[in-house]
Amino acid sequence: MAAAPPGREIVMSLVEERLEAVGRVPLAVLPTPLQEAPRLAAHLGLAGLLVKRDDLTGLAMGGNKARKLEYDLAPTASGEFDVVLTVGGPQSNHAVLTAAAARRLGLEAKLVLGGPDVAHRKGNLLLGALYGAETRYLLDDDANDSLAAAMEAWACELRATGRRPFLVPLGGSTPNGALGYVRAMRELAAQLGPGKVQLVAAVGSCGTLAGLALGARLFLPAARVVGISVSREADPIAARAAELAAGSAALLGLPPQLGSADVEVHDAFRGEYGVATEAGREAILESARLEGLLLDPVYTGKAMAGFFGLARSGVLDPAVPVVFLHTGGLPILFSFDDDFDDAAPFTKVFPRSAR
Repeated sequence: MAAAPPGREIVMSLVEERLEAVGRVPLAVLPTPLQEAPRLAAHLGLAGLLVKRDDLTGLAMGGNKARKLEYDLAPTASGEFDVVLTVGGPQSNHAVLTAAAARRLGLEAKLVLGGPDVAHRKGNLLLGALYGAETRYLLDDDANDSLAAAMEAWACELRATGRRPFLVPLGGSTPNGALGYVRAMRELAAQLGPGKVQLVAAVGSCGTLAGLALGARLFLPAARVVGISVSREADPIAARAAELAAGSAALLGLPPQLGSADVEVHDAFRGEYGVATEAGREAILESARLEGLLLDPVYTGKAMAGFFGLARSGVLDPAVPVVFLHTGGLPILFSFDDDFDDAAPFTKVFPRSAR
């Protein structure tokens, strides 16, 4: 007679041990708060809404990338590297958090960014400059392959001069990086307790979504994870997230836990990547005025707009509590000042003595 499979408690104990055994460098301030948002909940007709404040992870003004970089940059703790390279768009949260993390770890940072021409270094471009990150900017070319090729070419140049570069791919989206959000789901499960919940998050390079989906399967099985795309169509995102999640599961000694059909993604709210949408602008203003919550036009504003749309159309169950994962991006907001110039009256009043 075949032995019975180990119980869930034993399996989860092994998963916990393996998660702790994977290399990691502490970078984020954890756990992040879980805050109620009652006015937004009432605005959308929801039974309850909580915001998981991963904009408060503490590195470079916060954001989800800090959790992923804890795993992605773990090899640099060996002392074998002296400079970190990565890639991204003009206002990449990942790029600037990578630069900050490199400085925290005593390393230099170099960035390959691409996109339309910029007149001034605002938002994350400014933060990158403050961290002293040398940047090569590919004008009018933000294709992932172009950015990756330029980064590899730069790394070859550096190696030829005796430097020891460590490369981090777009978004830090690797099986190791996704473990940051497996760990985050363990954290969220402890904050929420058991029960049904709907978790909504922005999706770009797929690593966060992969970790959320796998982490939910392991630590919060009653959760529904909903991704809102800010860049690509849903099907390739689901496929990539499932691929990354399978890699993360393998690091934990587990078989693949989900396929692309198990990954829920909505792509109707993305607009053009890096360009503000009217729905995103509305969501940013409503969130700021109802809850004092700041979002950005590239990532979290579009995710909140998607959340609004899904709630209003009944795709989300109004009776089941929702957690909105705030993935950061606050510095980006300050590069879109023209989009909000008319958001509230601004009257210049001259003192009587100046008349």
